[in-house]
Amino acid sequence: MPDVARLILASASPRRKELLERLGVRFDVRPVEIAEDAGLSKDPQIVASRLARAKAEAARLADEQAPILAADTVVAFGGRIFGKPADAGEAREMLRTLRGRTHEVVSAVVVMPLGQRSLIARQPLTEVTMREYGDDEIEASIAHGYPLDKAGAYGIQDELLRPVERYEGCYCNVIGLSLWAAIEVLRKAGEGVAVESVDFLPQCASCPLARP
Repeated sequence: MPDVARLILASASPRRKELLERLGVRFDVRPVEIAEDAGLSKDPQIVASRLARAKAEAARLADEQAPILAADTVVAFGGRIFGKPADAGEAREMLRTLRGRTHEVVSAVVVMPLGQRSLIARQPLTEVTMREYGDDEIEASIAHGYPLDKAGAYGIQDELLRPVERYEGCYCNVIGLSLWAAIEVLRKAGEGVAVESVDFLPQCASCPLARP
């Protein structure tokens, strides 16, 4: 891809940056600011897709030509949509609500192709069951500041809290960007990714989204 057409990652998430780097795609990080309001919908796929689209559209206003990738993650449980906690109190409440229960995680990924305003999107859903962690473990995680920039106030890869007992679906989706979904939308957008060169995570081998 020529330098003038480098992919734009419209996200400030260090986890998405690390995951996208595994695809061997050259890109620039250019975060955008949007109102991350879930709105009236309680469907996590609708909410995540709408927010990811809003990020891509905001990024397009700043760059009329470059291809853009944007993503958004939401957690859903009991008819509620959980985004990032506003503070430690909200993080504590989220972690207590999710403890020992199964919820849904959606990380919508959208690509706006070179010079276009149309979007190609995927919104994988992963079911996650949390373990019965204690209040002291919640407080330790909060003290480290770990929950405050994550939807649902946790990370599946968190070695301190180790919040997840099991999951069904794409592991990377829970981190914030499904590698297989990203490959699919980038290919459809004409931003080719050589699968054989991808630095997959160990969990990607058994991912239900995997393609040969």
